[in-house]
Amino acid sequence: MASTVRPAPLAAPDRPGLAIGLVVTVTMVFVTMDALAKVLTETGMAPESIMTFRYAIVLTALAPWTVYHWKDRPLATSRPWLHVARGVLLIGTATTFVYALKYLPLEVATAIGFASPLYVTILSVPFLGEKVGMRRWMAVVLGFGGVLLILRPGGENFHWAMLLPLVTSLCWASSLIITRAMRGTERPMTVMIWSTGAGFLAILPFGIVAFEPPTGEQWVYLIVVAACNLAAQYLMIRAYMMAAASILAPFSYFTLLWATLVGVFIFGSVPDWLTIIGASVLAGSGLYVWHRERMAVAKTAAPVSGSEPA
Repeated sequence: MASTVRPAPLAAPDRPGLAIGLVVTVTMVFVTMDALAKVLTETGMAPESIMTFRYAIVLTALAPWTVYHWKDRPLATSRPWLHVARGVLLIGTATTFVYALKYLPLEVATAIGFASPLYVTILSVPFLGEKVGMRRWMAVVLGFGGVLLILRPGGENFHWAMLLPLVTSLCWASSLIITRAMRGTERPMTVMIWSTGAGFLAILPFGIVAFEPPTGEQWVYLIVVAACNLAAQYLMIRAYMMAAASILAPFSYFTLLWATLVGVFIFGSVPDWLTIIGASVLAGSGLYVWHRERMAVAKTAAPVSGSEPA
């Protein structure tokens, strides 16, 4: 089978500016999708049903493109298990977060999910071979301190569902690391099709158990959610194939801005001061990690090597 796979394309040069713009756009699209998913949970729809329908709609949308480009072998890959792993991680990301939205305000769940860039920095060391110095490690620790400010375990505002976005962020960070690892060997639409198919098969048994026919209003929301997912996933794949994960990760913090605005104007919720402080600490630590990464790249490119970047 491996001999029939189309030769891998050469890796294109990094384009960090464009990749950053794509990530910022993706954060807006994802918040829109999450807000609609929260609305669906408020109508009584189970999260696993939302995910099953969402993935089924996305696969249906991808089918005509796949058939049209069939002669270009859109499913051809030499790394099927990476695609499967990515798909399972993404369905874990989506399902745990929608479950969190059943119990938490959008901006609170989003703020806790800000741990994903910290996970990306941690995971980029063993899986991508990226160097992370002491100062960036300290920023990561500080960032998790911000998470604790938001969670306040043992406090009266703590809810067990606050732990779900931590699982969400770990799954999401792991999927981004896999996306970066496939750079230069896989085409974006191949990644999209494989990951969507794997995620659908993973969630389908749970969706069948929780199945209830959607109402007309729910169908409208589901279609828009699926469209947002399709657009955001494709743009994210392109972004992480254009620049290093540790460069792009901090820009996902734009998510909090959009989530706060949606929370205020759509759901009428406002984060408390400790949540704002915790999210600010998270954002600050992430931006510092990004700053140190830029310095590390500059030192690597310099003609005279210096000490290990921190």
